[in-house]
Amino acid sequence: MATYAIGDVQGCLDALRALLDRVRFEPGRDRLWLTGDLVNRGTQSLETLRFVHGLGNSVRCVLGNHDIHLLMVAGSHANAHRSDTLGDVLDAPDREVLLGWLRQQPLLHREGRFVMVHAGLLPEWSLDEAQALAEEAQRALREDFESLAGSLYGNQPERWDPALRGRDRIRFIVNVFTRMRVCHPDGRLDLNHKGLVERRPEGTEPWFDLPHRHGDDTTVVCGHWSALGLLLRPGLAALDSGCLWGGWLTALRLEDGAVFQVRGEAHPSRP
Repeated sequence: MATYAIGDVQGCLDALRALLDRVRFEPGRDRLWLTGDLVNRGTQSLETLRFVHGLGNSVRCVLGNHDIHLLMVAGSHANAHRSDTLGDVLDAPDREVLLGWLRQQPLLHREGRFVMVHAGLLPEWSLDEAQALAEEAQRALREDFESLAGSLYGNQPERWDPALRGRDRIRFIVNVFTRMRVCHPDGRLDLNHKGLVERRPEGTEPWFDLPHRHGDDTTVVCGHWSALGLLLRPGLAALDSGCLWGGWLTALRLEDGAVFQVRGEAHPSRP
């Protein structure tokens, strides 16, 4: 049995299938970890959801910002963007089954010495704190999505405070797990930066370069930051290597650290 963690697919099912063929993935024997953003921008969002849903217990997936955006658009809580490619999902006869399954996916998956999130872990949170907060936000999204959805978008509050309550608290937690790339040393988030590390706003650092409390014996598996590219180092496996933009779709075998890649097909949109 092997466990393969794979970065953002974003509707590129052909690349995902090619990568799984390359590692000779067998459902029921092997396991697949997906770092979120299953959908959007690529042309096969519906097919990707159906394929991953069909893998059943062989897959573990966390929610990404594009997955949440799909749920928001499907519930008429947000407008589709010009670059979205979600129409096939929204018009599908099995949309409610697929959206219901997507809404049940967690923000954090922890197993052994690995923890998987879409974007990252707030440096000031311990791993136990991060897991508890992820579960709190997950319950809110699953049980009260309709009332929360109208307030999920936004960059405030920009700093964690345990005294946060209600929608501000949930929004901050969701932003950390699905949107964060860089932070200020005092813990404030800068959620506007999407580009290269070298061009980050002055005074900010990548979240993983700040002193953290999640434990040196833990490896964080994540995606989200395509401009960062594949980054493997002690404690970190950042796997979004830009498949959607003509880069690579990357799989990391967790048992031995082996890396496998297939080239993606460039999408006309820009990240």
